Amino acid sequence: MIILWIVLGVIGLPLLALGLYFLKAIVQGALEGWRGADDGSGENGSEQDADQPYELPAAAAALGMRPPEEQNRDSAAPVPAVLASAVAAARRGDWQPAADLLDATAAGRDWENRSFHSWWLADMAADDDTWLLAWESARPDDPGAALVRARSTVALAGKIRGAKQAKYTTAEQFAGFRRVMEQSREHHARAAELAVEGDPVPYIGRISTALGLGDPHIEMERIWKEITERDPHHYEAHYMALQYWCAKWRGSEKLAREFAAEAAEKAPPGSLMTVFPLIAHFEHDESDTTDADRTPEMRALVDALLADVTAADSAHPRLAEARHMLAYYLSLQDRDEAAVEQFRLVDGYVDALPWRYRADPAAAFCRMRDLSVGNLNGGGGEGTSG
Repeated sequence: MIILWIVLGVIGLPLLALGLYFLKAIVQGALEGWRGADDGSGENGSEQDADQPYELPAAAAALGMRPPEEQNRDSAAPVPAVLASAVAAARRGDWQPAADLLDATAAGRDWENRSFHSWWLADMAADDDTWLLAWESARPDDPGAALVRARSTVALAGKIRGAKQAKYTTAEQFAGFRRVMEQSREHHARAAELAVEGDPVPYIGRISTALGLGDPHIEMERIWKEITERDPHHYEAHYMALQYWCAKWRGSEKLAREFAAEAAEKAPPGSLMTVFPLIAHFEHDESDTTDADRTPEMRALVDALLADVTAADSAHPRLAEARHMLAYYLSLQDRDEAAVEQFRLVDGYVDALPWRYRADPAAAFCRMRDLSVGNLNGGGGEGTSG
């Protein structure tokens, strides 16, 4: 009998362990799928959905909305004509339009567009800086050229490291990333020295270095003081700082939520600062249902952002980014009329949160958009307008 129990134990325990393993996998798969289905991301959709070609619903087509293959994955909104022209000229080796563009933002003290334009130019320079070298040669102490150079080192460091998880990144990639990030400190310091009075953008770029190199909180607070003394409600500055204070980087959920709440509380209407409490929630929400997105507190945050985008300048370079987040949460709250209006205003462009975090941003955008359009067309949803 003892021998029989020993044999059964040898055979049964591995089988039990195997069964528990598969049970755990099934449960985890189900949990991961719930929120994916709720938010329309499509990442955990059924095999049947994956195999079937997408068909644009008639109601969405009637509103002029586009299928996933026609969504621009490189921008949250149409690129302004003046920036598109400067980018095209730089690709041909002509730096003058880029210089003129940044000179204009400095003269007009337009720090939002200065940061927006300089990043687009910097990202391009990280791939080919021939035009930037010519600009630097012609104008050795040009503030715009120094700014683009500084920000291009951050972009280059990111390209060297790559976007894969750490376990798929080589030691050589990490070493290259750190080397170039260290160089970005010097380049941003030079850009700050050459900057026109009041320009916060060289310091905004420094937040990327602080993120990448793990600078301590005291250094981040020093950078933040330099920024807010120049522009207390700058969108990109707050977005980058919020990333720093998130738990996934150098902070915690508590620090991130407190930072976002303070930014929204102190900001004037139209500054778009009310998007940051929603982003802080999004960055830390690990629940498997949409219950946390439908609380009275979350509805109040969405209402605040609705009012903010209404008050914002239509030419604000980050307005579309706020509208993408607004559409997402309006849809999760079944406020479909308002959601559809926001989806309509940003349709065709998906390089924004929350879609940027999805495996297929365009598919995620279209699935959630189509859900709200379908609910509205069928009489579902609250029909709250904004």
